[in-house]
Amino acid sequence: MSGLARLLARHVEPGVYHWSSAQSEPNVRHAVEHAGWRCVVLDTWAVEDKGGVLPACQQAFGLPESLGHGFDALGDALTDVRPVGDETGVLVLWLGWSPFARTDRVAFDVAVDVFAARVDGDRDGGFAVLLQGPGPTDLEVPELDPH
Repeated sequence: MSGLARLLARHVEPGVYHWSSAQSEPNVRHAVEHAGWRCVVLDTWAVEDKGGVLPACQQAFGLPESLGHGFDALGDALTDVRPVGDETGVLVLWLGWSPFARTDRVAFDVAVDVFAARVDGDRDGGFAVLLQGPGPTDLEVPELDPH
């Protein structure tokens, strides 16, 4: 059973993970949705700073345009991101996180902390974030088995 399958089956605690899998976004989305989770794809390949990440989050999560311009506002807004209907959890697939991590590491670490706080604040344990693909090797997040 792959790390993703174990996470979706809740054999691995939800959290923020680095995931070095080369699975395509459509395949991941299919697996996540087939397991009964909501899949949110956060694509920040063209973003290298906080000023670009916040609008990308706003778009990916369908947050209101009135969202503030800081990570505190994002953290507050993420509390409203929940499963819909019969879904059992929310999995965020963060694509293109590495340019942001390399260019503005301080802001990147704050963004990861915001997601981690959302994971920790979910009493149902149904919120997880996967930083997919290669990036800086000194991340302070655990690795999810890619196989």
